[in-house]
Amino acid sequence: KLVGNNVTTENSSLNKWTLGEPGLFHHRDPSELRVLVPAILGVICVLGVACNLTAMVILFSNAHRGKLSLINSLIFNLMFADGLVLMFTVPFRAASYSRANWSLGWVVCKTADWFLQSCMVAKSLTVAFMAKACSRYVSNPTRQVSIHLGSILVVLFFIWLSACSVTIPLWLFAKLQREVRGLVCVLMFPPEAKEFMSVYVKAYPLGVYCAPLSVALMYFWKAYGHCQRRSSKSQNLRTQIRSRRLTLMLFSLTLAMAILWLPQWVVWLWERHLAEKETEGAQPLTSSPPLFLALSAQLLTFSLSLVNPLIVLFLSEEFRESYRGLWR
Repeated sequence: KLVGNNVTTENSSLNKWTLGEPGLFHHRDPSELRVLVPAILGVICVLGVACNLTAMVILFSNAHRGKLSLINSLIFNLMFADGLVLMFTVPFRAASYSRANWSLGWVVCKTADWFLQSCMVAKSLTVAFMAKACSRYVSNPTRQVSIHLGSILVVLFFIWLSACSVTIPLWLFAKLQREVRGLVCVLMFPPEAKEFMSVYVKAYPLGVYCAPLSVALMYFWKAYGHCQRRSSKSQNLRTQIRSRRLTLMLFSLTLAMAILWLPQWVVWLWERHLAEKETEGAQPLTSSPPLFLALSAQLLTFSLSLVNPLIVLFLSEEFRESYRGLWR
């Protein structure tokens, strides 16, 4: 029997999901993927860290010169979360993909998925706050708005506190379990938590993916309406062009997150649906998610941390000018 559980190993397996897919290739044979996938993750990690650090240095330099704003602070927070994913999640995930069983220890198993999901939720909430700030800015771009550093820190603290709190079940129920192929990191919950987890796995995507991105799209629609207004004054025309470019950049960040994170939620719901069917004793109509879909979902999720700084660096004229200024 499992320690701390009153059901046999065979029955308790119905109340668990594999985290991180460390043995994803073990029973599906393509050994080449054990080299290819970590190599792709390595490229994403190196390029992503370089791009995010560049964007963060530019933002910090602008803030140091007195250009402190809520939008720039939220962009900095987005780059910061991307950097955390690339430096502290991607290397461990690449290592787990290259092995048939989990060999990274209990601490990494306990925190890896929780840390990744916390960073992703923080990015999702940041995008929603950015959209609201963008809508307020373009409604009256000529208005001078002063914001204190303390107010910005409160917003960022709220984002990270919410992100780390909503993902606690992923930390609480993560465990190492020995199976035929060796140690595997799984999300195993006791029978008394079955109803809670059944609700959680359905509400979680709605709360951290659908709701924030829907709110962001609503605010971007309002911002688009403000950008359509025409002005005859040349100064206002320049401000209007700047507002449109800002809206385009922030909307592109939101769209990238919506598209690149979506496959991961398809896999999430697919696996949880199968687990529930097995728990109920019913024969599921479908098998596990295809290998290509599972791998693509992971790679697209991590590639978002590379795409975000590229969007900022290429679509923002202010960032391009600041980037050139770094080398003068």
